Amino acid sequence: MARIVMKFGGTSVADLDRIKNVARHVKREVDAGHEVAVVVSAMSGKTNELVGWVQGTPKVVGANSPFYDAREYDAVVASGEQVTCGLLAIALQAMDINARSWQGWQIPIRTDNAHGAARILEIDGADIIKRMGEGQVAVVAGFQGLGPDNRIATLGRGGSDTSAVAIAAAVKADRCDIYTDVDGVYTTDPRIVPQARRLKKVAFEEMLEMASLGAKVLQVRSVELAMVHKVRTFVRSSFEDPDAPGMGDLLNPPGTLICDEDEIVEQEVVTGIAYAKDEAQISLRRLADRPGVSAAIFGPLAESHINVDMIVQNISEDGSKTDMTFTVPSGDVEKAIKVLGENKEKIGYDVVQNESGLVKVSVIGIGMRSHAGVAATAFKALAEKGINIKAITTSEIKISILIDGPYAELAVRTLHSCYGLDKN
Repeated sequence: MARIVMKFGGTSVADLDRIKNVARHVKREVDAGHEVAVVVSAMSGKTNELVGWVQGTPKVVGANSPFYDAREYDAVVASGEQVTCGLLAIALQAMDINARSWQGWQIPIRTDNAHGAARILEIDGADIIKRMGEGQVAVVAGFQGLGPDNRIATLGRGGSDTSAVAIAAAVKADRCDIYTDVDGVYTTDPRIVPQARRLKKVAFEEMLEMASLGAKVLQVRSVELAMVHKVRTFVRSSFEDPDAPGMGDLLNPPGTLICDEDEIVEQEVVTGIAYAKDEAQISLRRLADRPGVSAAIFGPLAESHINVDMIVQNISEDGSKTDMTFTVPSGDVEKAIKVLGENKEKIGYDVVQNESGLVKVSVIGIGMRSHAGVAATAFKALAEKGINIKAITTSEIKISILIDGPYAELAVRTLHSCYGLDKN
């Protein structure tokens, strides 16, 4: 017998028929004698609808709430998950399974006070563990917790993944199964590279890089939590037949296992190729090369919640001036330029330039730590295809390359092939 947390995303619970199919997946694990908790997202499209309703309301007057009260935003958008967990509990009860729905505040999942983007601080899993021991399936509304003000606080988009991993850690689950509309993690996007293959195992660090660099399979924060608490996480498809052979395999279910790298016996040099579209490049020309200039640039950007990624600095021949180039999401370009303009005197740059429509392509693999020439292979392969590189950043297990947007698919296919990731 094992203790399992199962999470189902919005496409998996999009309508009543799919909710009934989810109930069959849960029943399979219950019939196998496992203790089960289930975390669910809102039905597909429902959160967008609820957010639209909030954004369509009259603006609230006041310096601290120029659009709407974030606490009431959370009260509205958290309702999507509450509907789903109630419907799934009813579907399970119809199958003679002892099931009960739980809201975030009932567990409770304690969060900080950042309504709309709250972070989980602690979870008291004692009550759920007790109920699971009595044979009850806990159906938990994902994406939500209880803030210090005793009001519902939501975790940000994709927060149900984070809820599931956090609950798995709190109840000391043997594994956390993330059910979605894909059957695992692939070497790259199969829509771009049909030869992409499903990975059997991926190290936490690799998955963290993939998630942060454009792969949409798991939310970044959920992978961080899984890595910190060593929660073995399977990515699985909810659209496979719940009763197909192997679906109930406790140790090796179909899908991709996200685990500690010690569990991966044969480590590939490169595990996968990720990409992120809609990147923009901002360049500050002829800055004074002095201590504190970087802080003067990136401090105000951070305070404005603008995520800066790749940073490249060039120094003039005499060492008196420098150029600073960095990337931000395309949607933040205007905001970033405004912030830089407001701080121009303090920063001391001559002119600011920007370019949108860029793509960041990344090569990821824990095997890079012990192999030389990985970067050179990428540069040579892209050069042979006539793809110009605008910026490069590297880490122990990652190489990220900034290129023009129209070359994105060609670059992904080229790199996937040159590292031998194409399917046999």
